[in-house]
Amino acid sequence: MRLYGWHFIGEPQPQMKNCVFIEAPHTSMWDFVWGRCGLWILGVNAHFFIKKELFFFPLGLLLKSLGGVPIDRRKGANSIDTAVENLLSNKDFSVIITPEGTRKRTNKWKKGFYLIAQRANVPIYLSYLDYAQKEASSGELFYPTGDYEKDMAYIFSYYSDKTAKYPEHFNLSRK
Repeated sequence: MRLYGWHFIGEPQPQMKNCVFIEAPHTSMWDFVWGRCGLWILGVNAHFFIKKELFFFPLGLLLKSLGGVPIDRRKGANSIDTAVENLLSNKDFSVIITPEGTRKRTNKWKKGFYLIAQRANVPIYLSYLDYAQKEASSGELFYPTGDYEKDMAYIFSYYSDKTAKYPEHFNLSRK
């Protein structure tokens, strides 16, 4: 990361062994690279969910080595339950989720990250990438209160000063 001018903010914490990391803003594939590097620096056993169709040889081997977990995205399959099961059954399992769900501009964040953390009773790290500062961070530790609207207002305010690689694609409005 330093070779490319980035600096990382954060220290390993016990909660990082079993938590949800939200990664925002997410407007470029580079977000994954820098975010994943930051978690490696911390020694976090982080995973990410990706559609099972991509787990073919040899790509599947690469995805698994990076922490990829195949997920069934068919109608009726419950990705939230799968994530909760993984967090509850393994005390050294953290998951990275991009709540925007896409690198393109979206009108709302998906709330799966919140539901997963709440159901598994684990904290959320508000991790971020700030391209203006070339700064990556594990972010602030946040415990969902159960008041989704209030919690999201706080989370959006936390990310309001972060600059995406493509700022026009980063949306914190609730339309």
